[in-house]
Amino acid sequence: MAALLTGSAAFAQDAPVEEKPSHFKLYGFVRNYLTADSRAVKAGTEDMYFYMPQDKEMSKGFDSNDGFNWRFVSLTSRLGLDVSGYKWGRMGIGAKVEADFYYLSGSVPTFRLRQAFMKLDWDNSRWSLTLGQTWHPMAVDLPHMNNLESGAPFNPFNRSPQARVDLSLGGGFSLTASLLYLNHYLPTGPDGKSKDYFKYGLPEFYFGANFQNAYFLARVGLDMVNLRPYRTHADWRVAGDNPPTIEVKSLLTTVSPFVFFQYTKGKFQLRAKSILAQAGEHMNLLSGYGVHSYNNDGTITYTPMQTWASFVSASYGKKVQVMGMLGYMQQLGTTQDLVDNQLWLNTAADTRIQQAFRATPTIAWNLGKFTVSLEYNITAAQFGNTTAAGFNANAARDLRGMFKPAEMHWIVNHRFICMTKFTF
Repeated sequence: MAALLTGSAAFAQDAPVEEKPSHFKLYGFVRNYLTADSRAVKAGTEDMYFYMPQDKEMSKGFDSNDGFNWRFVSLTSRLGLDVSGYKWGRMGIGAKVEADFYYLSGSVPTFRLRQAFMKLDWDNSRWSLTLGQTWHPMAVDLPHMNNLESGAPFNPFNRSPQARVDLSLGGGFSLTASLLYLNHYLPTGPDGKSKDYFKYGLPEFYFGANFQNAYFLARVGLDMVNLRPYRTHADWRVAGDNPPTIEVKSLLTTVSPFVFFQYTKGKFQLRAKSILAQAGEHMNLLSGYGVHSYNNDGTITYTPMQTWASFVSASYGKKVQVMGMLGYMQQLGTTQDLVDNQLWLNTAADTRIQQAFRATPTIAWNLGKFTVSLEYNITAAQFGNTTAAGFNANAARDLRGMFKPAEMHWIVNHRFICMTKFTF
C-alpha cells in the first residue's frame, strides 16, 4: 500500500502541466500624408513629425523661412502581430510585435521596431507583468487627432523597453509601477542626444494610480529619471596648462508629475492631460537641464528646466468624426541658478522657444476600414531674441535660462494635412 501511495504521488508530481496554444492576429494599415505649411518648420520623418515653426531668418531684407512648402509621403505605414490565448497552467501570456516604415537615417525609409512586448497574468490574480518595448505610462493616452506627432510637444511621446507591474485594487482602482530604459527617445546633454547619460546612471522609474469605470478614466503619476551628463570632467580649480581629468559620479535626478482625465459617453469623448516636466526631452517635450555649480569635491550640481505642457481634446461621431486639440506649453525656468550659461535643451525644436500653443480642428470620414481626414493645425511659438548675444544663444538668458519679456517675439505657422488610411 505504501509503495502504491508513493507511486501515485510521484505520478501526480510528473503529470504534465496543461498547455493551451496561442492565437495570432495580423494587423496594420497603409497611410498617406499630404501636408502643406505656411513657413519652414522643425520636424522629423520627412517633416511629418511636426514640432515647431522656425524663427525668422533674415537675408537681404526678407525672411527666408517664410513661404509655402509641401510634401506627400506614405511613411509610417504599419504592420503588427498580436498573440493571445497562450496558457501554461495558471499562467497566461500575450504578446505584440509591431513595426512601421521610418526615417532612421538618410532618405530611404527603414522598417523599424515600434513595439515588442509580452504580458503575463495568472488565474485569480490581481496583478500582471508587462516586459518589453511599449508606450511610456505617461504617453499611452493620446489626444484626438490624425497627425503623426500625436500632440507632441504638448503631450509626452515615448515608447521604451520596460518592466511594468499593474495591480488591480478592485472597484475600478489600480496601481502601476514601471522601470524603464531610454532607447529611441533620448535625453540631451553636453554631447547632444545620447544613451550614455542614462545607461551609466539608474533606471527611470514611474509610479501611478488609475481609476476607470463606464464613463471615466483618470490617472495620476510620477516619473523619476537619473542622468549622469558628465562621466569625466577637467578639474577647473587646478591651475596650469594640463589640468587633470577626474571621474564625475554626479547624478541629475528629476521628478515629473502628471494628471490625465477622460470622459466618454456615446459618440463623445473628452480628454485632458497636464505634466510638470523636469528635463522632459526624453518624452519629446521642449525641456532640458543645465549646470548649477562645480563643487570643490569634484562633483557637479545640475539643475533641470521645468516645463509645463498640457492639452485638452475632444471627439464626436463615428462615420463622420469631428475632433480637435488645444495645447499649451511654457518654460518655467530652471529650479536653481545656472553657472557659465551651461544649459542643454531639446534640439528637436528651436531652443529659444519660451512658450507655444496649438489648435488642430479635424474632420474625418470613416468608411468601414478606409479613413480620410482633413486637419488644420495652427501653431504659435514665442522665441527669445539672441541677436545682441552674438553666436552664444545662452548668453541672452537670465540665471534661470529665461529671456526677458521685452526681448521675445511670436512666430505662427499654418499647417494643412490630408490623411488617407486603409486598415486591415
